Amino acid sequence: MWDDLKGLAAARKDRRIESLFAEDEGRAADFSVRMGDMLFDYSKTQLDAEVRAALVDLAEGCEVAKRRDAMFAGQKINETEGRAVLHTALRNLDAAPVLVDGADVMPEVLETLTRMEELANELRAGSVTDVVNIGIGGSDLGPAMAYRALSPYCDGPRCHFVSNVDGADIADTLDGLDPETTIFIIASKTFTTIETMTNARTAWDWIEDRGVSTEGRFIALSSNQGKAAQWGISADRVFGFEDWVGGRYSMWGPIGLSLMIAIGPEDFRAFLAGGQEMDRHFRDAPLSENMPVMLALVGIWHNQVLGHATRAVLPYDDRLARLPAYLQQLEMESNGKGVSMDGSDLAVNSGPVVWGEPGTNGQHAFYQLIHQGTRVVPCEFMVAARGHEPALAHHHALLIANCLAQSEALMRGRSLDEARGKVAGQFEGAELERQARHRVFPGNRPSTTLVYPLLDPATLGRIVALYEHRVFVEGAILDINSYDQWGVELGKELATALGPMVSGEADAGDKDGSTRQLLAFVHGNMG
Repeated sequence: MWDDLKGLAAARKDRRIESLFAEDEGRAADFSVRMGDMLFDYSKTQLDAEVRAALVDLAEGCEVAKRRDAMFAGQKINETEGRAVLHTALRNLDAAPVLVDGADVMPEVLETLTRMEELANELRAGSVTDVVNIGIGGSDLGPAMAYRALSPYCDGPRCHFVSNVDGADIADTLDGLDPETTIFIIASKTFTTIETMTNARTAWDWIEDRGVSTEGRFIALSSNQGKAAQWGISADRVFGFEDWVGGRYSMWGPIGLSLMIAIGPEDFRAFLAGGQEMDRHFRDAPLSENMPVMLALVGIWHNQVLGHATRAVLPYDDRLARLPAYLQQLEMESNGKGVSMDGSDLAVNSGPVVWGEPGTNGQHAFYQLIHQGTRVVPCEFMVAARGHEPALAHHHALLIANCLAQSEALMRGRSLDEARGKVAGQFEGAELERQARHRVFPGNRPSTTLVYPLLDPATLGRIVALYEHRVFVEGAILDINSYDQWGVELGKELATALGPMVSGEADAGDKDGSTRQLLAFVHGNMG
């Protein structure tokens, strides 16, 4: 299959995307997918009907639909850890039964959701002014991203997010907060994550050092009630979740408590409902009309077939500034693997490097490379039709114009003749040619665009679920386990061993020369 796709790519290597529109007036509509009030346009890529059919055949040959159904059915598709993958159950508001080992998990899911809502309402109605979420990875990136994204809906206590073990993170966060009106959420499934528990202990000491009682000040998002109890956190303030919810997929449940406190239970349910709507679409729509599937197949075409090693996510919405970082973990931790499910080496590249910034900031930073650099970077734009500030509608109109202009510019480019016309009259002869060449844009660079009416809780839920399912589809096609993350383990193990060496309690004689040199420099400059 891969050879066939690469053959199709080779036959089209000199074809310009722009020419596809000239050949087909209906291309934009035909190479787009609608889901509710969202539109995903992938017409500014080199996909044509033959390539799309071949990609859909690839998905069918890899049994994407069968694997999808197995995931929703609670089968243990996380084979290396023997676990089901059921973050979708956390947004199953209809309470349709979801079975794991023959038991319906939905009663417990909905009970936890109700408990979260009760606590959120209590805190929103009380004297709490600030909530500090202490977590890392999936216990931080999701709620931190969503809190900023949904700031127009935040009418509860202010939320802050501490993740880095660097003391500067928690010190800067606590500076200016009132210990009498601040609540801490400790988000650690095992209640042993070293970065999280170090920051949690610092927060506890901060409360005590100011003569304030710690009682009722801490909430635990953890399945380890015993550890939480040792901290003095009562059972009614402990919210657990099962091992079938991976960290980077956990925002839909207890890890989203800070978001629920900020926006309120009603809007949090709207967020869940948006994710559930995308779930239904993913399960029911034919592959070629399925938004997550087509988003994934475009990614497969660009990365595994054409060899473009990176992917830029470019939200034209300042409130989605943390979305690229969130998707870095979602995609790179999920699909950054080197072996297939059976342990053999992958036959093609694994997932791409994901990066990005909100527009228009990126235009004045890295778009130079995107437009004129020697490597092609497929771009994924997203923008809302309207913003939350009607008095500033002229700002939003300019934002949309920039978003659409960038995708058009990437596709069209500027020829040498057009560039000469730009500088004719200013230069002559060889200098005219030299100056013109600096103004050439190769064009023919692919992009997709996701548009929606407004970034509200339901829309954010749809966007996050869209990318979650995209990861699933790409992982299924690559035949990898998108739901483990063994690649993070080695560094953790080595850091544990290095701790005593940094403090001087252990000798570093068995370390390599570079590590010994770096430790010596640190010891000599600790003060």
